[in-house]
Amino acid sequence: MATVAEPAAAGPMVPRRYRVRGSTVETADTTTIALEPLDDPLPEPAPGQFHMLWAYGVGEVPISVSGDRGSDGVLLHTIRSVGAVTAALCGAAPGAVIGLRGPFGSSWGLDDAAGRDVVVLAGGIGLAPLRTAVARLLAERDRYGRVAVLVGARSPADLVFTRDLERWRGRFDADVEITVDHADAGWHGDVGVVTRLLPRATFDPAGTVALVCGPEVMMRFASEALVDMGVERRRIRVAMERNMKCAIGHCGHCQLQHLFVCKDGSVLAYERVAPLLGVREL
Repeated sequence: MATVAEPAAAGPMVPRRYRVRGSTVETADTTTIALEPLDDPLPEPAPGQFHMLWAYGVGEVPISVSGDRGSDGVLLHTIRSVGAVTAALCGAAPGAVIGLRGPFGSSWGLDDAAGRDVVVLAGGIGLAPLRTAVARLLAERDRYGRVAVLVGARSPADLVFTRDLERWRGRFDADVEITVDHADAGWHGDVGVVTRLLPRATFDPAGTVALVCGPEVMMRFASEALVDMGVERRRIRVAMERNMKCAIGHCGHCQLQHLFVCKDGSVLAYERVAPLLGVREL
């Protein structure tokens, strides 16, 4: 009697169904959605990786994971509404079903940072791809040297994860500093670009790994400031997330000269992208 072969395990390209458990409005145009699996859950993503989120009948977009998966398999994704697909995802009500593929891309490489000081620099929604890395650094605090988390935003209203920021600032084993470009009447913190916080952070440049995410101009200036302080270019990691669309380097939307950001990154060593970040045409 012939036997029926067991079906092969689904790879990262096969969508799995996830249901919206709830959502949190972060800013006027940014929402974090919590997704619970209806099918077998996807493999656990490493900090810095991304998923392809599929809004049925609308389209698909790459979104970084912004929250560690708990024992129940729930995933968090923080999304800025900038088009039809992201608007549909931000507006998805509890119970709505969304397709997920992945995880894709490179990670922040936290294992390689063990025993070293770690500096995290985030600009605006760039904190979203870094959130899982910060959570891992603080949860495994004994594995690392000094930890500094430096966050900037255009205004107080543009800060994301404000509860996390307050909780992180309440710890005594990490330096957490926040600044905004433009303050309002209720803001009593620092005003200025995020790189102005670097001189206040305590770390040994020769033994430091830096994780940087934000607008490209911010990443360029922040990375060069770190280099000027003595941090090696190869130990500065930036998340490009530039025009990604297909996740496998096929469509060419995210091509950056010889790199495909979705396939080669999106987390890349600064020494690989430093010559490219300053080229306006790219």
